[in-house]
Amino acid sequence: MSDMPATHPADAARTQLRAGLRDAMVARDRTAATALRGAIAAIDNAEAVPASSAAVALEAVPVTAAGANDVPRRDLSGTEVRDILQAEIDERQAAATEYDGLHPDRAAQIRAEAEAIEQVLVAYNS
Repeated sequence: MSDMPATHPADAARTQLRAGLRDAMVARDRTAATALRGAIAAIDNAEAVPASSAAVALEAVPVTAAGANDVPRRDLSGTEVRDILQAEIDERQAAATEYDGLHPDRAAQIRAEAEAIEQVLVAYNS
């Protein structure tokens, strides 16, 4: 990973998430690592273009040796990235609430996942 600033909001968020993931892995914090991987995947999934649109776009582009396997991606705005991260946090908080009565340990783990993503969201908003 380079130290150059990210040019797109999703790239900036991914950079922050990957830095947090690296720190979580060094600290052997499996809960945070799981949450941060999930947040990265959520951004990646949001950038995906529907299969029918991707096929049309690929047919219009001549295939060359370089980039022959590239698939078009959406550029997300900063607001969309923040909304995705907030949705990841909200989903985990809702799940933790459901686990509160019967599985308090699991609820605490899910809340820790939400907190790991929230720390990245706060840093991203700064």
